[in-house]
Amino acid sequence: MAQASLSLKAALSEVSAEIDQRFDLLLTIPDDPRADLYRAMRHAAIGGGKRLRPLLVFATARLFGVDRDCAGRAALAIECIHVYSLIHDDLPAMDDDDLRRGKPTVHKLYSEATAILAGDCLHAMAFEVLAEPDTHADPFVRAELVLDLARAAGPTGMAGGQMMDIEAEKASFDLPTITRLQAMKTGALIASAVEAGAILGKVPPEARTGLRGYARDIGLAFQIADDLLDYEGEEEKMGKRVHKDQDAGKETFLSLLGVDRAREQARMLVEQAIQHLHSYGPEADLLREIARYTLERDR
Repeated sequence: MAQASLSLKAALSEVSAEIDQRFDLLLTIPDDPRADLYRAMRHAAIGGGKRLRPLLVFATARLFGVDRDCAGRAALAIECIHVYSLIHDDLPAMDDDDLRRGKPTVHKLYSEATAILAGDCLHAMAFEVLAEPDTHADPFVRAELVLDLARAAGPTGMAGGQMMDIEAEKASFDLPTITRLQAMKTGALIASAVEAGAILGKVPPEARTGLRGYARDIGLAFQIADDLLDYEGEEEKMGKRVHKDQDAGKETFLSLLGVDRAREQARMLVEQAIQHLHSYGPEADLLREIARYTLERDR
């Protein structure tokens, strides 16, 4: 393994431990009838998961000398949204999954009602964390963080993409539509993680073009890699059910492009993403390694 990959592995491990610690503090179990709600949130949020989105926040924030604790709070907020989306995606009304990250899904361990509320609470907590003064001294920075994450999570982002994904079960989508679907469902939150680091660094919007291109391309590459893992992966290693899209008859990058072309397209997207960082030096090496990791991961 190359030294850069070892650095990435260490960064992933460090960020995973930090996000677990932050969730542990955020989700202290109360001594009242809400206890199972907090236990359900902890079950979904702590332990397991790639923590790719938090790592992107830290890696981008580092480019601009952002305080580590500020970046950590933004990373936690984005991971709250990601975890809430997984809880709701696993529900019987959505993907109806029994396994997530190698553990029983929240609705299986607790109840559907508890799972819905756990997701709702994590969604609300994300914006509570961002809005608190500890996240950044400048209220305009906090407001921009809230606005960007709301757009990434809502009908023009993740939730809208999920609705398109539901419709994909009964409609035949072409490649541009699938690309738009995945850019919303998966890519929007990845893009928000990169954007958050730049917002914390007070980088003006017009100076974020390269970072936005990078985020867009790794978001699509990540999804193609997910499609490949769903097609070729093993349930035991993945920690969740595989072949879901194929079983549901959905159009994906793989069904439209074929395995070999899809894999080549993902490689091209990664190379393109790295090119978007040409104006940065070694300080962006972690972002470059993350781009490569989107294809190398096995879960």
